[in-house]
Amino acid sequence: MQKYIDSVRAFRQRATASPDELGPLANGQSPDALFITCSDSRVIPSLITGSRPGELFELRTAGNIVPEHLPGKPSSEAATIEYAVQVLGVSDIVVCGHSHCGAVGAMVRGDDLSAVPAVRDWLDTTPPPACKAPDAPDLADAVQDHVLRQLGRLREYPFVARGLADGKLTLHGWFYEVHTGTVFAHRAHDDSFLPL
Repeated sequence: MQKYIDSVRAFRQRATASPDELGPLANGQSPDALFITCSDSRVIPSLITGSRPGELFELRTAGNIVPEHLPGKPSSEAATIEYAVQVLGVSDIVVCGHSHCGAVGAMVRGDDLSAVPAVRDWLDTTPPPACKAPDAPDLADAVQDHVLRQLGRLREYPFVARGLADGKLTLHGWFYEVHTGTVFAHRAHDDSFLPL
């Protein structure tokens, strides 16, 4: 823990020395995009995108799962999506899955998750992705299918559907390779993931 404490202190010193960098953030935020990704510690949205504070609104969930739109059943995830679109007015939403994903792997393999019931119940909120190569360590095809399913769920949110219909919102499906740093983006016209 000490390394984190030391980094926090160093960050504060840098921020104090450069008030023009962080000072304007006190006036509010206006991010361009909502970035939905996994809670996995190997996936760092600001590092991947090169975004600065205030530029990227993040939603991290186990397995980058987007919950179904269920009016009257609030969730932190749905609230974050709603806030990003309705209040912040983001123009883009990225759903970014990643290689070697433990959540997707557990769904594909049908792992016994009885020792972690909250994880089990969360993963049960979405159908397992299609997978041609369940033994592949990177689980690329399964994660990519899972990303597309989560984009489908986003389209079921009425305010997302309106934004898409009005041309004010664009959805993006990404797949991040944790071992190479390569990001693949889904291309709808040929239904493939290609490197950015």
